[in-house]
Amino acid sequence: MTVAATSKPERNPRPKALKGSTAGKTAGRRAELAEAALQTLSTLGYARTSLREIAQNSVFSHGVLHYYFTDKVDLITCCVRQYKARCVTRYDQVTADAASHAELEEGFLAMLAQTARDDAQMHRLWYDLRSQALFDDCFRADVAAIEKSLENMVWRIVSRFAELAGKPVGLPPALMYATFDGLFQRCILKHLSGDAAAIDEMIALVRMVLPR
Repeated sequence: MTVAATSKPERNPRPKALKGSTAGKTAGRRAELAEAALQTLSTLGYARTSLREIAQNSVFSHGVLHYYFTDKVDLITCCVRQYKARCVTRYDQVTADAASHAELEEGFLAMLAQTARDDAQMHRLWYDLRSQALFDDCFRADVAAIEKSLENMVWRIVSRFAELAGKPVGLPPALMYATFDGLFQRCILKHLSGDAAAIDEMIALVRMVLPR
């Protein structure tokens, strides 16, 4: 007996690209809505959140959210892209402002500790999205793009450390990113589990792998 394969439900197609000022207004509105949705998504996670529930926890109606986002996949990827882009900008600023290895080390580690402490739920949403990409291919292109932007950010930081130390990095970008990301994800999990020493432990471990 042949059993028919169950197919994954299809997503609604994304709206056609708009031109000129209309596209700019739409992008701005999507950014505003994504910002409003971040808190609910980061608190409940992808699996437990719907567009309707996000609407109930914001000043925007379900209809408005559905007009600008095809579904919650579209919304969550927009949210995470937006938040991670802000993170990249913060770290790039720390890297640009530092005039010495010691100054960069102090600024980078302080920023790392601050974002782990203040934005743990936001980072949890990113790791949730990345885990979903293992099971659902509709997330993979966005996750890959975000991941690459983070890898490039880490490489800029590490390269600046190496430049200030007067030595080559010695390890490829992918390995440096995997090291930093692994330590950070481990910290976020321990911090959210109530480990008061998690952030200090991460900072000590990151300090050990910085080029010097």
